[in-house]
Amino acid sequence: MRSERGRVVEVETLEEFDRRVAAGATSMEGWHLQSLDLRDRGEALRALPAAGALFLGCTFTEGDEQSLRARGALVFPRVPDVPFDAYRASLYGPRELYDGLATSYDATRDARVYAWSQQQPTLDVTLAQALHDHAIDNALRDLVAGRDLVGVMGGHALPRGSAGYADAARLGSALAGTGLLVTTGGGPGAMEAANLGAYLAPYGRACLAEALEVLATAPGFRPSVTEWARAAFTVLDRWPDGGTSLGIPTWHYGHEPPNPFATDVAKYFKNAIREDILLHLCTGGIVFLPGAGGTVQEIFQDACENYYADASSLAPMVLVGRDYWTEEVPAWPLLRSLADGRAMEKVVHLVDDLDEVPALLSR
Repeated sequence: MRSERGRVVEVETLEEFDRRVAAGATSMEGWHLQSLDLRDRGEALRALPAAGALFLGCTFTEGDEQSLRARGALVFPRVPDVPFDAYRASLYGPRELYDGLATSYDATRDARVYAWSQQQPTLDVTLAQALHDHAIDNALRDLVAGRDLVGVMGGHALPRGSAGYADAARLGSALAGTGLLVTTGGGPGAMEAANLGAYLAPYGRACLAEALEVLATAPGFRPSVTEWARAAFTVLDRWPDGGTSLGIPTWHYGHEPPNPFATDVAKYFKNAIREDILLHLCTGGIVFLPGAGGTVQEIFQDACENYYADASSLAPMVLVGRDYWTEEVPAWPLLRSLADGRAMEKVVHLVDDLDEVPALLSR
């Protein structure tokens, strides 16, 4: 049972509700109950004082919701006519997002939510999105508490079967092996590769090499997201007990499907919120693989945080690919110029060899 000291406790499962009742709870004051089906708990709900309790998107037997309101509880009703739970208490898993893939990607929960999000942004639509993203914030906080996160950023267009994809997968495996929670933007390309490496880290290099061969049969999500995703689930089914990693994608880029190798998926509607959270959480540092506009944005958004940070809260930044970041997309000279003479200077690095990265992050 997850408990919190003080006047507020979060009750996110029926088991937790039952344990509190069985332990002799005398009031629900300060309880925050989230997305629970309480239709079989009416007797307990009616027996306990309800003033000061908060119910978010719960389901009740007829009459219980009115009773709770009358006795001082604050009840937020379920949001109707949306293809998601606006008050969900946990992050997504890949199988939940891809439920329906046996038919096609268009039948999956992920695709249906994206299609819903493309309608006219009326007040009820934007409110449902905001409630959902708030719930994801809360669930994400629970996941990362007490853990060191390392970000891996890079281009979404990096194809499976390429040398760069294999390198990113080996990097994800190496970082997971140091005890860090590998965190990506949750999309395809370099992000998928890093999550794949972290997932297969417990299985070793031989299994990773075999998985890369399986995935190479569907190099990208175009022309078929369905075949791209099915290849990934072939890997997941073959190696079902992989390591944990985090993906933070967004339905703002819904044309890019989430990769199935992040075991925990914090998917947001608002990309600006998602970007800020993604960078803010990676206190263990961020590795920037070659990428385009999105990766460049992330470099300088992260640089801004380090630029104004005090020396005790700096996070390493490692750009991988000397020629790429100095010649093809010359972000490094500007980054180095910004860092010159400031505390962040010692945590900004440019390397060619991926084997150097773990040591730079652990300094």
